[in-house]
Amino acid sequence: MDELVDILDDMGNLTGKTAMKSMAHAKGWFHPTIHVWLYTEDGKVLIQQRGKDKDTHPLLWDVSVAGHIGAGEDIEVSAIREVEEEIGLSISKKDLEKIGVFSSVHKHREDLIDCEFHHTFLCELKLPLEKLKKQDSEVAQLDLIPLLLFSEETRGVEDIRKYVPHEISYYQKMVQEIQKRL
Repeated sequence: MDELVDILDDMGNLTGKTAMKSMAHAKGWFHPTIHVWLYTEDGKVLIQQRGKDKDTHPLLWDVSVAGHIGAGEDIEVSAIREVEEEIGLSISKKDLEKIGVFSSVHKHREDLIDCEFHHTFLCELKLPLEKLKKQDSEVAQLDLIPLLLFSEETRGVEDIRKYVPHEISYYQKMVQEIQKRL
C-alpha cells in the first residue's frame, strides 16, 4: 500500500517535505520507519517471515514488526498501529521501550532504493504465539525462537540468507538489548 511519508536528510532530520512511499523508494530519499522486536520472559524472540508478495525481501525472516511512519504521524503511535495491523496485538506506549534509531540503505534495483531510519523498540510479548493474528498480505509466518539460536543465525554462524540482510551489528545490538531484559 502506498502512503505519504516524511522525507529526511541523511542525518535523519525532517526536511519539511513529504512524498509517497513509492516515490521515496524510487528516488532513494530517506524516510522514517519503525521496528518493534517482541521477546518473551523465557528468552525467545518473535520473528516474522515476510509475505511472498512483498517488494523487498519476500519470504525472508525479519524483525517482529516493521512499517513506515505516516507523514506527520507520532513515532510511537505508528509502532502501536503496526503491531496491531501485522500481528493483531494491542499494546500501548508504556509497553514500548525505545532502543535507538538506525540508518539503513538497501539498493534492490535502480528504481527501488530503501533509505530508512528505523526507530527501534523492544516490547515484551506476554501472549502465546497462537493468540497472535498475522496480517496475511504482509506476513507469511510468525515464529518464536530461542534468542541464542537467533543470535547464532544472524551473526553468520548459520545461513544468514534466511534473514533480511540488516547489518550484523544491528542484529547483535538487538540480541544484547533483549538479553539485558531477561
